[in-house]
Amino acid sequence: VASASVEVDGRIVSEIGPGLLVLVGLHDSDTESDADYICRKVLNMRLFPNESTGKGWDQSVMQRNYGVLLVSQFTLYGFLKGNKPDFHVAMPPQKAKPFYESLLDKFRKAYQPDAIKDGVFGAMMKVSLVNDGPVTMQLDSSQPSKNTSEKTEES
Repeated sequence: VASASVEVDGRIVSEIGPGLLVLVGLHDSDTESDADYICRKVLNMRLFPNESTGKGWDQSVMQRNYGVLLVSQFTLYGFLKGNKPDFHVAMPPQKAKPFYESLLDKFRKAYQPDAIKDGVFGAMMKVSLVNDGPVTMQLDSSQPSKNTSEKTEES
């Protein structure tokens, strides 16, 4: 993003300039290894151009010293059951809040703590962003093998 912010109750609670806005959906089966995977992948994805070489898709958010805004988003694990949304596979809030806080901690330990921002867990948030591209990547920690280009032979 060129910039992103989170507003709660009419006031901005977090904002970043250039960087990544990460909408975090927690599945009921997520574990610490899922959190480790997401943290590592988000911080190391090469999504930004290298201004000194002109090469695209070359630098990570850490190499550019950009911000990361994480926003808990349980609706990412929602689906329609008839015409009504169903969120039963999302991690329940009493389990999700400490898990999300530990994910934030992982990001802060792996990068610059002051570069990691977040919304307000469980709050009604207004999330604003200015796409820079736009580029949207989807990461699923439960299916890392689907994110590779390995081919398997059938016998």
